[in-house]
Amino acid sequence: MADYEHFDVVIVGAGLSGVGAAAHLRRRCPDRSFVILEGRERIGGTWDLFRYPGVRSDSDMHTLGYAFRPWTDAKAIADGPTILSYIQGAARDEGVTAHIRLRHRVTTASWSSETALWTVTAEHDGAPARFTCRFLYLCGGYYRYSAGYEPPFRARERFQGTFVHPQHWPEGLDYAGKRVVVIGSGATAVTLVPEMAKTAAHVTMLQRSPTYVFSRPAEDRLANWLRARLPARLAYGLVRWRNVLGNAFTYRLSRARPSLVKRRLVELARQQLGPELDVRHFTPSYDPWDQRICLVPDGDLFKALRSGQASVVTDTIETFTETGVRLSSGAELTADIIVSATGLELLPLNGIAVIVDEQAVDPGQVLAYRACMYEGVPNLASAFGYTNASWTLKADLTSEFVCRLLNHMRWTRRRQCTPLNDDPAMPRLPFLDFTSGYVRRAMDRFPKQGARAPWRVRQNYLLDLLSFRTGRLEDGALRFSNPEPDASKT
Repeated sequence: MADYEHFDVVIVGAGLSGVGAAAHLRRRCPDRSFVILEGRERIGGTWDLFRYPGVRSDSDMHTLGYAFRPWTDAKAIADGPTILSYIQGAARDEGVTAHIRLRHRVTTASWSSETALWTVTAEHDGAPARFTCRFLYLCGGYYRYSAGYEPPFRARERFQGTFVHPQHWPEGLDYAGKRVVVIGSGATAVTLVPEMAKTAAHVTMLQRSPTYVFSRPAEDRLANWLRARLPARLAYGLVRWRNVLGNAFTYRLSRARPSLVKRRLVELARQQLGPELDVRHFTPSYDPWDQRICLVPDGDLFKALRSGQASVVTDTIETFTETGVRLSSGAELTADIIVSATGLELLPLNGIAVIVDEQAVDPGQVLAYRACMYEGVPNLASAFGYTNASWTLKADLTSEFVCRLLNHMRWTRRRQCTPLNDDPAMPRLPFLDFTSGYVRRAMDRFPKQGARAPWRVRQNYLLDLLSFRTGRLEDGALRFSNPEPDASKT
């Protein structure tokens, strides 16, 4: 196998999750060899890919940041370039950068129980590059990087202006003095509208249905006060836990008393909008956290609407025209630029073809174990964050869990760990209990969750913290096998 490079661990993806995974591996399993395979030309993942105006986090950086690296910027809601710099700094300071192979897009991964190895194939500058590893950790995100989701718009080709998807923003696009329509009402749309409204002639947010939008300060006054008086790590930890507990309380209240929380969110939006604007554009039909709540720093979206530089239209598109779009109501929106902020195309298993002992794995037919491993798939984990909290909270825990597994397997001299379900009658439920369109479109292709632990996908950091850090590894569902060969008999 001279053409194959061998590592103990192959990590796929050099974004927020992958860099964090490597840092945990270096700290907790310092004697393991590893490589990070990144398909793009730069590290950073989402925070390097997305270049649209105003790109920023939709979570506070005290929880979106790594547990091991304090966030020290004054703004808790950070812009994309600052987050990218944070990831690059973590890679550099944690000794991860030298382990990254850029322009290595992983296409297939094949497991052999006979050798207890994964064979990983990546495309590198038009040629295959092959690796073997004991453990495969997928940290390449959850959506297709090459293209976002675009609905089947009627007669889109008729539009004579500029049509843009935020996932691939044209460098140097000049929208100053232009009429802009942003289609969508999710995190990307509510970020784009106030930023573009600063120089555009007018920006219209065209939404099919309303979304909950919540304003919070971009700067965390308590965090900045503590950081000026305490060591950075201590201040960061205190604010991180305050936010974790506060967000958990709000989420549980939303699920227990949805009508109460809905009234409060709508009332806060009404106060931000003022008496001249219609709050029905921010009054969804669904309950809070059936879909993700959009965060706007310092109420920037509401300020743009109050100023008249931006507006909201709730309607559906009948057809594109040469000069814009005609709506189902008969109204027409004229535009020089139309931005389709219509969501992502979700991908299970990072879009990689996974094979176990010559049998292709259909992700939609297997159960997820602790939301990070998969029924019948040995020595593989993937980082998938929370839908109701910051992504990195779960990614950090998953990396800690992977390190526990690796150390346990070494101590017990077993080469293989495989989640196995002994209850064929267990109900199989969608991986995510979320009603967002981009989620519903993909759930048939994603692994399923079961009705009870450890097959249940829990959107609960506190429970996961206990389970991932202290829960039994040999729990009956995760089977350890394939002992190390006895060197004395070889």
